[in-house]
Order: sequence, then C-alpha cells, then structure tokens
Amino acid sequence: VQLVESGGGLVQPGGSLRLSCAASGRAFSSYSVGWFRQAPGKEREAVATASSSGGLVAYGDSVKDRFTISRDNAKNIVYLQMNNLKPDDTAVYYCAAKDGGPDRRPHTYDHWGQGTQVTVSS
Repeated sequence: VQLVESGGGLVQPGGSLRLSCAASGRAFSSYSVGWFRQAPGKEREAVATASSSGGLVAYGDSVKDRFTISRDNAKNIVYLQMNNLKPDDTAVYYCAAKDGGPDRRPHTYDHWGQGTQVTVSS
C-alpha cells in the first residue's frame, strides 16, 4: 500500500488543520492505521491510531480531546482533525499502515507516507 499525506501548513496557536492520508493499493480497509509525528531532535511518536474498521481508536496523551482520527474505507482516506493547535504540535506528521491491530510503536508499521509539515506559530 502507498500512502500520501496532505493538509499540513502554517497555523496560529489555537487554530485547526485537517490532515489527509490517501492510500492506494489492495485491501487498505484491512490495515490498521496511525498518525505519527517527529519534531527536530525528538523521536517519532504516536499521535493517534485506528483499527481497520475505525471502531477502535487511541490517542497520545498530549493530543487527547484536541485531535480526532477517522477513516473512510470507501475512499481509502484517513484523516487527522487537529484543533486548538499549540506550538508543541509543530512537527512532520506521518501516516502509517500495518497488518493486525493498531499499535503505538512506530517500528510495527510496514507502510509509511512521506510526511507533511505542520508548523504552529504566531
């Protein structure tokens, strides 16, 4: 499966962005997906994960109640709605997919997009 992220950009603190991850390839609906981010000098961390159906989701502590992951399997797209953005949310955001259940550990994912930059600054 191939993944392409879009929707990043520059936003002021308190603003919102919606990231999209378009997938191509067979049986995307059978994959669990995750959004990860990596800031300069920091390790890649899980932001949000979702099961193949989208019915089981989980969030990193720093984004709970602000970010929402969702997927449209008919369109092969995964979304990350980000609200009340903070400067600490600045990072490159990656979409990833894996067989089996969702997981917070990046090394368990086999398929990655190229990433999209999100910058939160006034």
